[in-house]
Amino acid sequence: MTTATPRALRTPPTRTGAQPSRPSPPDALPALPSLTGLRWMAALLVFGLHVQNFGYFGGTGGRLVTWGFGAGATGVSFFFVLSGFVLTWSARPRDRALAFWRRRIARIYPVHLVTLAVAFVLACMLTHQTRPTPKQALANALLLHSWWRPWWQTLNPVSWSLACEAFFYAAFPLLVLLLRRLGARATAALGVLSLTAVAALSWTDAHHWWTESIYSFPAARLPEFVLGAVTARLVLLGRWRGPGLEASLALAILGYFLVPQVTPGYSATVCTIAGFALLIPAAAVADLQGLPSLWRRRRMVRLGELSFAFYMVHLLVLRAATNLLGTKPHYGVLEGLGATTAVFAVSLALSWVLYEGVECPARQLLLRRRRRPTPQSQPQPQPQPVPACREAPAPARD
Repeated sequence: MTTATPRALRTPPTRTGAQPSRPSPPDALPALPSLTGLRWMAALLVFGLHVQNFGYFGGTGGRLVTWGFGAGATGVSFFFVLSGFVLTWSARPRDRALAFWRRRIARIYPVHLVTLAVAFVLACMLTHQTRPTPKQALANALLLHSWWRPWWQTLNPVSWSLACEAFFYAAFPLLVLLLRRLGARATAALGVLSLTAVAALSWTDAHHWWTESIYSFPAARLPEFVLGAVTARLVLLGRWRGPGLEASLALAILGYFLVPQVTPGYSATVCTIAGFALLIPAAAVADLQGLPSLWRRRRMVRLGELSFAFYMVHLLVLRAATNLLGTKPHYGVLEGLGATTAVFAVSLALSWVLYEGVECPARQLLLRRRRRPTPQSQPQPQPQPVPACREAPAPARD
């Protein structure tokens, strides 16, 4: 069992394989690089699922890919829990809702708009793709499409999760206000309530209580986000009680491989939610206490920085590749590995371009502070630069 009192730790521990510490504002909490590294693993699960869906492997190779990545959609659930944790961890005291929303728009919207434009071009160019209606395109641009099931996978299909995140961001100022007023026991009770909600929604979805699947419905995914926020609050209060990183990872993997035993769709969430809710704070505590963590290695953190752009672009690359590879080619093992490696390399290269050429510059531009005019008799304040994209004090830049 592990505990942590993070407010006593103002700088992250330095160990072999960890990123060198950077100057942080006096009120900043320690960085949690392991969470950034874990983001990459979740993105990789989603990539593997889509490789399986595009039928790159046939025969034995196909069965192995299905075994390893058939439950890859749960990587999105991991993102939802992680988002709640990171936003609560990095929430600024006395922060205003408008300032928070502005930072979140600067974080996700530029990459979303660029990949949306690419998806529109592909829909017009590829003969086997359906062109979106103006209403669908507008709903995608405004991140509202996931509220209407027939539209949830139009244009760039993975953006349905951004529509869920947009709903979470809208609710977060009220959620963090509630958490700051709750004690540790009430916060833990809210976590139990969130787990219960996931189980209840899973049961009702599996038994077809709803006319449509709730897998992509933002309100149905809110309990995962709340659970992440709850675990972050307990770590902040020094009241987190949970297994260490290795045991938590084992539980998460066990839940992942239980997914094929339940009804496909939202029900998979109930298999992995507990493991993810233990793994994320365990990784945070490992960073705070300087315990060993594979996810804190420099290369893993760098890949984690690219994970959002990779997540947003990889399915578009897979779609474009159908012009060369065909639909569901069902290659043998070697040919399938070659095709997968090529698509992965292109996706990773484009994610680097998006990160360095769109995500970071756009964020800095949108968050640039404007100088207010001051009387000449008063000293002129120096403008405060926007921190570099990879230098933010929290694993998901706010």
